[in-house]
Amino acid sequence: MSAEDAVPESPAARKRRARRILKQLDLDYPDAECALRHSSAWELLAATILSAQCTDVRVNKVTPDLFAAYPTVADVAEAPLEHLEDLVRTTGFFRNKAKSLKGSAHRIVTQYGGRVPSRMDQLVTLPGVARKTANVVTGTWFGKSTGVVVDTHVQRVSRRLALTEEKAPKQIERNLMDLLPRTRWVRYAHQIIHHGRQVCNARRPRCDQCGLTALCPSVHKAP
Repeated sequence: MSAEDAVPESPAARKRRARRILKQLDLDYPDAECALRHSSAWELLAATILSAQCTDVRVNKVTPDLFAAYPTVADVAEAPLEHLEDLVRTTGFFRNKAKSLKGSAHRIVTQYGGRVPSRMDQLVTLPGVARKTANVVTGTWFGKSTGVVVDTHVQRVSRRLALTEEKAPKQIERNLMDLLPRTRWVRYAHQIIHHGRQVCNARRPRCDQCGLTALCPSVHKAP
């Protein structure tokens, strides 16, 4: 049977396959968690802002000096912008990121009593914080399933697994929210991010080392 003649997967069949994928992810990545090192909601928020178009490894090298120089959100709000820029320079787009850090810190201090808000609608009002960043904070720190974090790994692997055909992160998130149990939204993202880094990488997916091959329509296909 050719690809053109293949019977499209029904929504019910896709949900059944998704459940099997989740079970395998639990076997392969039982302890998956956020790779950004943090010890507070503010540190996680700051690290996530810095992670835009930057690796978590690089962010984790930058944040210790940042948090040592300015330990609290109030300290960052009062920090000289030029020094913040120097501290985060190697994460790329450092001027915008430093401005977002300082602006978010100032708003948290002046509008939220110095505490990072836990609600999505409040988080997205902070400079430099869009839905993806807010989902990281609400899910990882506050334990709230407000959505699915869609970074480059989640986007790529979810499409390869045919859990979505969409390309835009917002539409991918909506598809995943409809497909996956709400209790799995946060964990799915952590597990898929680990899988995308370790096995299903962008250029040469290691299908021969993947526990999801029996469930993946893209197995052994070119990226």
